[in-house]
Amino acid sequence: MLRQTAPICVALICMLLLAGCQHKVQNPMAGIDSKQPDKGLYDRAMESMRKAHYTEARTLLETLINAYPDSEYIARAKLAVGESWYAEGGTAAWKQAEVEFKDFQTFFPNMPEAAEAQLKVATIHYRQMEKADRDFSEAQRAGEEYKALIQQYPDSPLVPSAKQRLREVQEVLGDRQYRIAHFYYLRENLAASQARLQSLIESYPLYSGADDALYELGRIYEKEATSVRSQKITDAALKEKLAAQFQKRAIDQYSRIIVRYPAGDRAGDARHRLEALNAIVPTPTAEALAESKAEEQSRASISMMKKATDNFKKRPNMARSAKVGDPNMQDEKVESAVALVQELNTQLGAVVQSNQATQKLETDVVGGGTGTKLPPNQPAPGSQLAAASSTGTKSAEVGEGAAPPTAPPQVNEASRSSSTSTQNGASNGQSTQDSSNKQDSTSKKKEKKGLRKLIPF
Repeated sequence: MLRQTAPICVALICMLLLAGCQHKVQNPMAGIDSKQPDKGLYDRAMESMRKAHYTEARTLLETLINAYPDSEYIARAKLAVGESWYAEGGTAAWKQAEVEFKDFQTFFPNMPEAAEAQLKVATIHYRQMEKADRDFSEAQRAGEEYKALIQQYPDSPLVPSAKQRLREVQEVLGDRQYRIAHFYYLRENLAASQARLQSLIESYPLYSGADDALYELGRIYEKEATSVRSQKITDAALKEKLAAQFQKRAIDQYSRIIVRYPAGDRAGDARHRLEALNAIVPTPTAEALAESKAEEQSRASISMMKKATDNFKKRPNMARSAKVGDPNMQDEKVESAVALVQELNTQLGAVVQSNQATQKLETDVVGGGTGTKLPPNQPAPGSQLAAASSTGTKSAEVGEGAAPPTAPPQVNEASRSSSTSTQNGASNGQSTQDSSNKQDSTSKKKEKKGLRKLIPF
């Protein structure tokens, strides 16, 4: 019985080994028609691609490229090498696919397949995008590659699909900017929030929350105007001029909501703010209203359940991205919060200089033109004469041309007690003086500096 089953087992093992080694190419030229060997290699490579034998397919394609450099299948073979890495998938394989696609564009820039290679490069980064609150480098790269396709191959039939993907990418990038700006806004970091919102509005006009960004930016300008009005500035006209500039910027943001996004959710809120600021409420044109309605209707809604489950996913949900409109083709505009603060300091510096000039003028008038500010407890010249007349002091003591009397030196309680005790007991005068000096020195509390401010004793 064992003798009968042994040959069968050996045959099965041989069949399995042959089946496992079927996709490995020992001799790429074996079985190739000698009349058209390049075509035979290409056909066998495509057959291996259909069977997902990517290593075998690349071996055949590389043999074709190296053995027949003048073949009419060279361009197709180089593109197919990139597609084999692309189809294999994975981070490492996609990186190699991008290299192959870029090489194809370099050697064959005028072929129709060059646009397809560029689309595959952009799609590689599109597939690796993460949510707005995570790493945005892949989304940024995807946007750059889609822009390159639209600009380099404007007549390609792939442009419409590239524009839609670019809208989705910009939705993710815009959401990232808004999340950061709102974070700063809630923590009263107005300069950082203002910089992010300005970058978002200028770079991603098709973002689903663009009207919210404009409304929040208007609120920031209103807060800045209120803050300027609360400053203690002598020149009221200059202070009001600076506050009016911030209020004008707030009005511009609210007006832009009504003019550009009249069908958005913030149009009503913007109208109320304009009325509260006694500003003119603009009327949107028919074209702007139709454009805004088309954008809002093209966005898909996201249910509460979908929002909850998306929190556990790595990929972003781009259902809220617009399906119409031209995406922004310019690079992202990055506003600097430091520059905004410096600009505000420059404006406030002019107000402070005006305030200091006013105080200097008042000091010169009060101080008799000497340019020095009088001590707070010393009366102005001439006031002692009036005080002396009211108290009945003789004119000889404070007469015309006489120097004003010297004010008595100020003493504290410790020195008073010391002088009193000295008058009452002259025998122990030295000890009394030492004790008064000790009491005077110990009664003063030393100011804490540095980290000692945190110590309560």
